Amino acid sequence: MPELPEVETVRRGLVPAMENIVIAKADVNRPDLRWPFPDRMAERLTGARVNALRRRSKYILADLSTDETLLIHLGMSGRMLISGDPLGQFVHEHPAPEKHDHVVFHMENGARVTFNDPRRFGAMDLLDTATAAEHPLLASIGPEPLGNDFNENYLVKKLEGRKTPIKSALLDQKIVAGLGNIYVCEALYRAKISPKRHVNKISSARISSLVPIIRDVLTDAISAGGSSLKDFRQADGELGYFQHSFDAYGRDSEPCRSEDCNGEIVRITQSGRSSFYCPQCQR
Repeated sequence: MPELPEVETVRRGLVPAMENIVIAKADVNRPDLRWPFPDRMAERLTGARVNALRRRSKYILADLSTDETLLIHLGMSGRMLISGDPLGQFVHEHPAPEKHDHVVFHMENGARVTFNDPRRFGAMDLLDTATAAEHPLLASIGPEPLGNDFNENYLVKKLEGRKTPIKSALLDQKIVAGLGNIYVCEALYRAKISPKRHVNKISSARISSLVPIIRDVLTDAISAGGSSLKDFRQADGELGYFQHSFDAYGRDSEPCRSEDCNGEIVRITQSGRSSFYCPQCQR
């Protein structure tokens, strides 16, 4: 599933094609994805101006001139693809419709934005903008890791006394928004903290050190356009490249890249998910 850097990359790619532009027509080609679409979704979107495109955790939020907000979740295989609008120095012509093009936005500027989702684990909903933050999907999410509310004091206090493994704590969306398996593995590798170590066995100083490390990992990943492992593509159809910079994730049995470490990366399973780390230098 796309994590924060992938969703942020898609959001940034959509901005020139959608932000401050009217949806001339919206096509909704099926009644549902993970859950049913809202009533009259195509009608409610058609003619609306996209005032702003923002992100909350792993959700893209499009604030509309109709005082509604379109919530978009990419799911496992969802892609937002732009055609017909200049992207850099290229123009992507409109492709022929595909089987899994479930929602299509025909923008007033000539761009077409298509939500394609073969596995149909994605989702869309329309929320009242004024109360969008209270929606059940958004209300309990923790602070954004790139925002000011996520800081050393916050993380130390939030994790104080917890007896869960640090990896499980960082994957908890109520503690910090948008982190997933890939970037937690990478952050813990840079911090030299084992994903198995319980939070109450880690010093406050080491927990504090995670804050700038998490920010650096996410910033590096966003700069690289995210990570393309299976289905993820940027809004212009290009792959992300951060997977070529992984230090831990997916590198089981490969040498540790830390200076003066002759260990190798191993893979373990925690709560049904793969963790990758170096047992020699991550303690």
